Amino acid sequence: MLIRIGYDIVFGLPAPTPFILLLSVHPTRFPKLRGPEVQSIEPFVPVSRYIDSFGNSCGRIVAPAGQVRFRSNAIVEDDGLPDAVDPTVKQHPLDELPPEVLKFLLASRYCEVDLMADIAASLFNGTEPGWGRVQAILDWVHSNVTFGYQFARSTKTAAEVYRERQGVCRDFTHLAITLLRCMNIPARYATGYLGDIGVPASSAPMDFSAWLEVYLGGKWWTVDARHNQRRIGRVLMARGRDAVDVALTTAFGVANLQQFIVWTDEI
Repeated sequence: MLIRIGYDIVFGLPAPTPFILLLSVHPTRFPKLRGPEVQSIEPFVPVSRYIDSFGNSCGRIVAPAGQVRFRSNAIVEDDGLPDAVDPTVKQHPLDELPPEVLKFLLASRYCEVDLMADIAASLFNGTEPGWGRVQAILDWVHSNVTFGYQFARSTKTAAEVYRERQGVCRDFTHLAITLLRCMNIPARYATGYLGDIGVPASSAPMDFSAWLEVYLGGKWWTVDARHNQRRIGRVLMARGRDAVDVALTTAFGVANLQQFIVWTDEI
């Protein structure tokens, strides 16, 4: 399967503004690109590129005052298979977890493990450790949180999502991650492209999507509290502890969003 991905994003800047950009596909996806990921910044500014501590491909720029436009277009190959599942996979005892996954058990900016530990225990102590517990948490979040773009708020944390019971995909993801960490299952945030491939087309404008990955049975598994179903054609851009680590654009100054167009289409 081939998927065309890209974006056309415009900001208005009242002054020269430094940015950190995570607007490329994840390095693990580079081998599946059919040709280069054609990216441009208008007006042209040099980009300093680096790989961050989570393995994400990042860029740094200083954009001049005025209008700045980020564009990209690429074709990526995908196996066309839905997200993998294994109901028999086991949950690791804490002392058997590899050191590199331990940070995905800890509280982070949007995932207040310390505040929600008692709530998670009351809801999920009776579930079977492993995939069954993961699925129980996904089911609960999916059933108890209402999706709506009008509920978006950039400062909303997992505990607030739990209280308000509404949000966008990042909020579903933060709440699921937090509940999983409370139950000693490492969980990390993921973002990227997810088009309406293999599902009924949505009337809402295309956007980037958030999902999560859980560590069970010695590997990471992709799961999704927002849709709570196996999906086809995810194209990963970035991973981290929560949305702080994977913000696709971070402006160090005032940046007024003027245009935001994303596409993810099977071809």
